[in-house]
Amino acid sequence: MTKHQIQTPDAPQAIGTYSQAIRAGGTIYLSGQIGLDPATMKLVDGIEAQIHQVFRNLEAVAAAAGASLDDAAKLTVFLTDLASFARLNEIMAQYLKQPYPARSAVGVSQLPRGALVEIEAVLVKE
Repeated sequence: MTKHQIQTPDAPQAIGTYSQAIRAGGTIYLSGQIGLDPATMKLVDGIEAQIHQVFRNLEAVAAAAGASLDDAAKLTVFLTDLASFARLNEIMAQYLKQPYPARSAVGVSQLPRGALVEIEAVLVKE
């Protein structure tokens, strides 16, 4: 099976040794996105703004792969404050529709660049 790198200027550029996404067959693995504005590479302010920006970033990478968040089979969410979990659910419902993907949510002590949330996704596009 061949791996294909997915790259778009519409999402933040990788800030390390990883790809924005990799397509392997019909599966697309989106790297974790934090609330960076791709135009400025600066973190947006506050948890709500960061959650929205994360989903916009994920949408951009999915689109570059010829997919959408409707193709999400699994999300992994990392939060520095699990008290934000309810708000995450409310905002997430604006970007995803039923049947919702499987999901894990993990509380972490810190994220890159002081982000409050990071989300990675696995999409299936056959």
